[in-house]
Amino acid sequence: MRRFDRTTLPKLTAVAAGSLALATVAISILEGLGVPNAASVYLGAVVATAFVAGTWGAVAAAVASFLLYDFLFIQPIFNLTVHDPTEWLNLILLLSIGIVVGQLVAIQRARTADSRTREREAVALFQVSRELATRESTPAVLPTIAEILRRETAMDRIWIGLSADDTPERVVADTGTDPHPALPGLHHVLQRTPDEAPARWSRVHQPDPSRRGTVRGTSRPERDAYRVRIEAGSRQFGSIWGARDRGHGEPDRTETRLLSAAADQIGQAVAQDRLAAESRAAEIARQSDALKSALLQSVSHDLRTPLATIRAAAGTLRPDMHLSAVDQQASADAIDREVEYLNRLVTNLLDLSRIEAGALRAERDVYELDDLVGQTIERLRPGLGDRPLTVELADAPPVDVDPVFLDEAVTNALENAIKYTPPGTAIRISAHLPGDGVMVRLTIEDAGPGVPSQTLDRIFEKFYRVPGTALGSRSGTGIGLAVVFGLIEATGGRATARRSQLGGLAIDLDLPKATVALEFAPDGRA
Repeated sequence: MRRFDRTTLPKLTAVAAGSLALATVAISILEGLGVPNAASVYLGAVVATAFVAGTWGAVAAAVASFLLYDFLFIQPIFNLTVHDPTEWLNLILLLSIGIVVGQLVAIQRARTADSRTREREAVALFQVSRELATRESTPAVLPTIAEILRRETAMDRIWIGLSADDTPERVVADTGTDPHPALPGLHHVLQRTPDEAPARWSRVHQPDPSRRGTVRGTSRPERDAYRVRIEAGSRQFGSIWGARDRGHGEPDRTETRLLSAAADQIGQAVAQDRLAAESRAAEIARQSDALKSALLQSVSHDLRTPLATIRAAAGTLRPDMHLSAVDQQASADAIDREVEYLNRLVTNLLDLSRIEAGALRAERDVYELDDLVGQTIERLRPGLGDRPLTVELADAPPVDVDPVFLDEAVTNALENAIKYTPPGTAIRISAHLPGDGVMVRLTIEDAGPGVPSQTLDRIFEKFYRVPGTALGSRSGTGIGLAVVFGLIEATGGRATARRSQLGGLAIDLDLPKATVALEFAPDGRA
């Protein structure tokens, strides 16, 4: 990927002159020692020059060898005249063999150099491909790719700019250390064709001031700027920019191929990133719409039923209805029950929004589980109806929890059992130490119909309702158990579901066991 510049010719001349001079000295010594016709030594100078300068250098060295041997060693010396036909034959053979050998060496040298160039190009493209294939994000690997391109294309500087939807390019990778270079008005653009014709560089002028950047240093007279557009399909995503000394000339074919291939790969990567981002945004919007629809459907149904009950009960309390005291009390109880239900619904919605926002902050302390859960049970006991309730919490160790969160979680779990079991169904609340004894497992289970095994992993999802499980007019909003899961996690525990030993559904709430014993006052209170 390296080309000859204006400093190369003196070096080649020095190599050729030095090798010819050494060969001349060697011939003088050999012929001085009696070796006849040592002209073949000049072939070594031709080979050495061919290795460095290629075919034309080898031809020039062969001609120079012909003239030097004629001038210095053939009688009359210091004269290009040759009288002996044998010497003419030797000189012609020297010239011919020198040209042939030089050309063969130059061809082999060119093939070797081309193989090495191809190898370096392949390695560079592999490095670019690997960076893009293993990327977490495309902009994160562009600085590494820019450095690879700078090293392999003899550019003084490489920078990569990306744009979005016709916005000005923004530099996201730069191998320079000074401020970002300006996007120059006068520069070379790589013109690529869809057929097999090689790409070519065209000098263009882009006067658009909105594309001017913030740096200097690339539009100086001694340096040229080169641009390769980053495209995928019909969309343009940015450009690869390079700056190089004018003495190096335009990038050669190998350098051009590398820049073009890198731009294509970056374009495909950026296109994939944007398609993935658009897909994620569409999926988020779809899920958001689905959640909104589920919320509206659930809440509207659960609001309509209690509101209708409240309205009907309130209508019976008008003075002109002349209800008995017992009927009035029943209507008032119905209103109170439905208002409490609405309050629970609003509380669950607020808790769910706090869980989603990560705004729950548990205020944990050590409590006796029997006391905390006992208060919740007494508050909910009227709703049990004729369902027998068994409580086995007397031997449960203290727990380190937030009492408000635990009350809300147990309330939702118990109300879920009441809602989805028929009258007379047994319900049990118990606690024990599972496994290594680090957590205390509080279980709320019932002997109801339960849920299918394949849905156990989903019952804690928000708005998820097991099909065909509602026993009354209210099918539930699908947020009660989601709130249970979030509240228990916030207090340092974990909620799971399984098939109950009673035959129905069991909700296990694993709560942190207290590591500090409760201290009791003299009157026995904690």
